[in-house]
Amino acid sequence: MHEHVNSVPEELIPILLGIGLFAMIFGLRYLSNKETMAMIQNGMDPKLNKATPQPYKNLKWGLLLMGAGIGLFIAFMLDNAFYTFADSSRDNDNVFFLYVSLLSIFGGLGLFISFLMEKKALS
Repeated sequence: MHEHVNSVPEELIPILLGIGLFAMIFGLRYLSNKETMAMIQNGMDPKLNKATPQPYKNLKWGLLLMGAGIGLFIAFMLDNAFYTFADSSRDNDNVFFLYVSLLSIFGGLGLFISFLMEKKALS
């Protein structure tokens, strides 16, 4: 008989996740502080390293989410139109790839439209 053996007890998972999250936040803060100190030692102003404003960021996110939404809607419509008649022979892997591919295609199309709009506005 085959016995299933857990390598980590279930009670330790939240504890390990908490420790990992703390270590990650501490490490990022430590590295950020170390970078700031190195900039000061080299005579640089750490405040100049701040991110520059991105005026088209909201446009890019908006078009990406709109494209993803349209892709999901079309995938849903195709799923209901073509796969409902063959419920007994329905292959969930094909439906999954339909959703993922249309989501990627229309999300990428939204980003491409954003690129064209930014390019037109900057020229």
